[in-house]
Amino acid sequence: MSEPDLATRIDTFERGYEYLLAYAAQGRQDDAGTEARAILTAMHASLDGLAAAARAALPGVDSDVGAWLDALDRDARVARGALALVLSKPRIASLLVDNLNASVHLRALLTDLFLLEQSQKG
Repeated sequence: MSEPDLATRIDTFERGYEYLLAYAAQGRQDDAGTEARAILTAMHASLDGLAAAARAALPGVDSDVGAWLDALDRDARVARGALALVLSKPRIASLLVDNLNASVHLRALLTDLFLLEQSQKG
């Protein structure tokens, strides 16, 4: 199976984050009967190789953009770790997801992805 393209990775993460916002508001004690674990797993997978996909989409960038791509890589690795922590739990409660959503690491990555996505349009 081939690696997902950059747009697919971004879409998976953004849609997943939207799902998690709704999930956090449900007051659930666990994820039984929900798509939460599958969504989190897809988000986690979308971040593996994200920086390489971004670099490939922005060939010949200068050192300033290269520094931003380094930050994107770091943000993706930290966010991926936070997702892995949540996925390691046998039950995923809404409060746990609410704290994940509030994580500065996920928010930084989400902002990075918005910037990257918009930079691809123009």
